[in-house]
Amino acid sequence: MVVDVRPTNTLSLQPIQQRVQVSFEYPVHFTTGLFHLRNSLLADVLAGDEIKPKKVIVIIDEGFLECHKGLISQINAYEKRYASIMTLMAKPMVVPGGEAAKNDKSLIDQVHSLINEVGLCRHSYILAIGGGAVLDMVGYAAATAHRGIRLIRIPTTVLAQNDSGVGVKNSVNAFGKKNFFGTFAPPYAVLNDFNFLTTLGDADWRSGVAEAIKVALIKDADFFDFIATRAAKIANRDMDAMQNVIYRCAQLHLKHIATSGDAFEMGSSRPLDFGHWAAHKLEQLTFYDLRHGEAVAIGIALDSTYSYLLGLLSRKDWQQILNTLKVLGFTLYVPELGEELFDFENARCIFRGLEEFREHLGGTLTITLLESIGRGVEVNEVNLSLYREAVKVLGNG
Repeated sequence: MVVDVRPTNTLSLQPIQQRVQVSFEYPVHFTTGLFHLRNSLLADVLAGDEIKPKKVIVIIDEGFLECHKGLISQINAYEKRYASIMTLMAKPMVVPGGEAAKNDKSLIDQVHSLINEVGLCRHSYILAIGGGAVLDMVGYAAATAHRGIRLIRIPTTVLAQNDSGVGVKNSVNAFGKKNFFGTFAPPYAVLNDFNFLTTLGDADWRSGVAEAIKVALIKDADFFDFIATRAAKIANRDMDAMQNVIYRCAQLHLKHIATSGDAFEMGSSRPLDFGHWAAHKLEQLTFYDLRHGEAVAIGIALDSTYSYLLGLLSRKDWQQILNTLKVLGFTLYVPELGEELFDFENARCIFRGLEEFREHLGGTLTITLLESIGRGVEVNEVNLSLYREAVKVLGNG
């Protein structure tokens, strides 16, 4: 006998509405000598509540390893010292650093293959050691294997320690677009070792300061004043000043993620990407010759200049912003901003970045401008003629 279990009147059934609360937490630690045998921070983070040794694999930024040739030996010695807590399941995998890490899809497959070969599970750990691009790529691989393997980020650049490495996003590039593939997956922990910054070149040293200026301009005038009054010291590699910049920048980023009400960017608002619509496009247009922080500095200069021309930002504040960026050593104009590329039909037009920025998040175009130092304001439309004028102002120095 066949029993008909279909509802007699589906129109009378009410939708099931379920609210799911998601809560997560992770620590961001600051230290020096992370892999020194007497520094138990990593071992303590791995130990957790379980007794048996944790399965661990390590992915290292090739560029970073070139400056720290003894790192793999240090890691092996550290594992032996803390053998009751961790077991390295394979020799460290070395991957290209910089944007190359996010442009090569085969690297994702290589990380996934290693995870599969050594038998990692959701209670295993991946240590990602490198700059922001490597952390992004490894984070994406970790988040998509077994729907999420515990990721410990060990950032080795200023930008990664104060911005990209402390957040909840992971991504790689595709179709000529920045961060086309990605996940929202918080790390298990972030371990910042200030000693790793000492081998950075000057360009990478200052690059991450652009993200600190960004968050200071939209959220904390006192923090911007701290950077502005110490810009020369920072440019000259004063470590005390840089440590303060990194710590406060990371603090502000984490506070925004925790308290904005939109940690996973479900809406159209993205204030932490002030200056980024142009930055992402410039990276693409320069074939990633521009570092992310260098592109962000230009994007900040452009949006600050537009805010001034629009009558939102005072001339004094505008000039202080541009002057601070220059003292730090940033170039605020590149040929990819040229007037000959103003035609929106031109594939290399900078203003195409506005639509790509909107498309990446969805919804209404929403960019952040400045009303004053420390106070951002969101707008949903722009005056392209005025933006073209802002570009010309930057081009004239």
